[in-house]
Amino acid sequence: MQAILKGLVGAAVGLVVSNASAATIEDVKKNGVLTCGTNSATAGFSLPDNEGKWTGFVVDYCRAVAAAVLGDAQKVRFIPLTPKDRFTALQSGEIDILAHNATWTSSRDTSLGILFAGTYFYDGQGFMVRKAENIGSAKDLDGASICVTQGTTTELNLADYFRSHSMSYSTVGFADEEAVVKAYDEGRCDVLSADTSTLNASRQRMAKADDSVVLPELISKEPLGPAVRQGDDHWLNVAKWTLLVMVAAEELGITSQNVDEMKSSDNPNIRRLLGAEGSLGKDLGLGDTWSVDVIKQVGNYGEVFDRNIGKASPLKMERGLNALWNQGGLQYAPPIR
Repeated sequence: MQAILKGLVGAAVGLVVSNASAATIEDVKKNGVLTCGTNSATAGFSLPDNEGKWTGFVVDYCRAVAAAVLGDAQKVRFIPLTPKDRFTALQSGEIDILAHNATWTSSRDTSLGILFAGTYFYDGQGFMVRKAENIGSAKDLDGASICVTQGTTTELNLADYFRSHSMSYSTVGFADEEAVVKAYDEGRCDVLSADTSTLNASRQRMAKADDSVVLPELISKEPLGPAVRQGDDHWLNVAKWTLLVMVAAEELGITSQNVDEMKSSDNPNIRRLLGAEGSLGKDLGLGDTWSVDVIKQVGNYGEVFDRNIGKASPLKMERGLNALWNQGGLQYAPPIR
């Protein structure tokens, strides 16, 4: 009997904990705003302008989640965080979702009490050097001093790479990306190392952008994606499927400009995605038009990519691995059915 009672008490406690931690979507609806943790110094991904308006690739992802849950992509409060404090802010409930160019790793997925909801950008770590140094390969960096952002996977990747190639190096570390870029720009280190997306964005802010070049090698895999707290499967699904709907919309040719007319399509895949049939909205605890709101107010994945970091932006990044699966890339949405 005692064992049974212990089991019942344990189950009750587990239910209370589960219910307590599974309230993010209700909190967002109650507050009428989505609180998104992000960085504040990566052009093209997340950056406030002089008037405090946030723009960028991951900023638009957060706006898409707000459109899905609240029906309004503008109902987002952005909280700038350093790499060191971003996961703590998510764990503590200071933010509802983290969109910070954070790399999805096994240790973060298992030991931090968080879960990644997908990959919105496939990246890899690289190196930026000054053209005048005539360095053509990462293998020429033996003995270099390298500027890095503390609290990121950058430091660990450097240790692995240089050890595996029997080379030496030293790091010059800073708490945030802006300080790292400034230090490199001022000549306080030989090399700047970060994800290549960050390197390309950082070069745009340098006093002499054309004096530096990004080396061709990638020394790591960096799948970047949004993260939520563990124990809230409902919120995880909302965060995940907001991204996947944007990817699926691009594949099906649904854009912010034609989404209204696409609602009358005879294509069953389009109809299910846009809520004309099926139960995707109901299954996620969202309204029937949530996906239409996301696409109409923010755009499909390709639109968000192009205007922030792709061909329509100053960065002009190639899609590369972030092209759709049927165009040689890795972006792939599971079936909506």
